[in-house]
Amino acid sequence: MARDMKDFIENMPNPDAIFRSWWPILIAVGTGVIYALRTWLRGPKCVGGRKLNGKTAVVTGANSGIGKAIAMEFARRGARVILACRNETEGHAVASEIQKETGNINVVFMQLDLSSFKSIHAFVEKFKEKEQHLHLLVNNAGVNMCPEAKTSDNFELQLGVNYLGTFLLTELLLDKLRASAPSRIINTSAAAANLGEINFDNISLTGQYSPGTAFAQSKYAVLLYTLHLSERLKETQVTVNAVNPGVVNSKAHRHMPFKNNSFIRISFGPFVWFLMKTCEDGAQVTIFCATAEELEGVSGKYFKDCQEVKLDEQKTSKELQEKLYKATLQWTKMEKGD
Repeated sequence: MARDMKDFIENMPNPDAIFRSWWPILIAVGTGVIYALRTWLRGPKCVGGRKLNGKTAVVTGANSGIGKAIAMEFARRGARVILACRNETEGHAVASEIQKETGNINVVFMQLDLSSFKSIHAFVEKFKEKEQHLHLLVNNAGVNMCPEAKTSDNFELQLGVNYLGTFLLTELLLDKLRASAPSRIINTSAAAANLGEINFDNISLTGQYSPGTAFAQSKYAVLLYTLHLSERLKETQVTVNAVNPGVVNSKAHRHMPFKNNSFIRISFGPFVWFLMKTCEDGAQVTIFCATAEELEGVSGKYFKDCQEVKLDEQKTSKELQEKLYKATLQWTKMEKGD
């Protein structure tokens, strides 16, 4: 035994030789830099905010991704959470999962397809029959960079789901939000909104379709609607803000090459992991806007990484907001606005 120990000690690397080398230092510094950059890219966490006991929240697209992460956190904070999703099987499964994970049994699924005005009206009718209050409406659901397709109401799919569905759902729930005030609406936009333009003459981009242009238009419309709705609600205790969750590695990117091409997915996997946020990371800005006490009464703002982002006043003019609002009332067949 003594001989074995002696041989072990004699064969150990020379500590002086190790510390005379730059390699350990370079590896340590490189690892630290990579970790720090990855942490920065993930964005800040919402560590504060109020509890949500006694509050009712609707989260669209809550069966996966960012929406699921938001619903999970709302449930942890004590809210009654309505998972408004299209897929019934997934919706019920996620509701059960969140109940088990959080111990909150007040998590329920209700079917909602934002690509169908009929489905939106049916959801609202059912919600109003079953629920007394609505304190938080999170318009999270959306589609991203998909091939050209139409909604059941014959609108371009990204516009229909990301904007028109959000608009109609919100307008039909405003009475509940007002009656439950103080209440908050959070709409999901994106950095692509900065590149968006509203093509009033060809809103579905027929014959001019490109996934990027359609996505940018839809998210730009969400931003304009948020600002217009905030002005309409300024004499109430209902606030509405828009958020940019950042570039998140979720199912929303399923139409992108790094998701649907096996070779690219494997080749670029490490880069995707490093550069993109997790769904939990992407949820933080919405959780912040829903729970931060300092945002009580704050409305008509745009947030990213739990901080307000200033908007281009020329690109978000009130004239353009009003023009889009009036056009959207016609597109969604609403007789009047609230």
